[in-house]
Amino acid sequence: MGQGVEWALHSCVNMSWTPVGEAVSSARLAAFYRLPAAYLNKQLQALVRAGILASVSGPRGGFQLARRPDRISVLDVVLAIEGNDDAFRCEGILKDAPGGMEADYARTCLISQTMRHAEVTWRTELSRQSIAGIAQSIERRFPDAREETVRQLTGARGRQEPRSA
Repeated sequence: MGQGVEWALHSCVNMSWTPVGEAVSSARLAAFYRLPAAYLNKQLQALVRAGILASVSGPRGGFQLARRPDRISVLDVVLAIEGNDDAFRCEGILKDAPGGMEADYARTCLISQTMRHAEVTWRTELSRQSIAGIAQSIERRFPDAREETVRQLTGARGRQEPRSA
């Protein structure tokens, strides 16, 4: 998995804390994490294409969540950045081994089955974790994180109400 997934997840958590209707520029997010702005912007655009973020034009433009954070799973973000291809691709190398034959090794090979089972388990777990859940866990562990992040990204002061119901 590429670093874009990490960047996108952190950005989504940050945006879950911003006031509803307030956009955060990719330049501010990039500066906040000391990331290359152009590359972060590509990740954010991928999230827009997936319907996770909305792009806002204008002088106070940038990005904001397109859905409530409790409706955005970690898997949604991963798939938006990495695509929906399987992590493990069985190439069927058994057919070239001694005694090998033409077959659908993706279905019959025990290694392929093991890897597929692990991927289904991994995807299921990521689909159960939401941006809202991560944000809440961060707030419990680091009580000042939300307020400081919002202040840095938007210039806003004070504690804002969460976006999730």
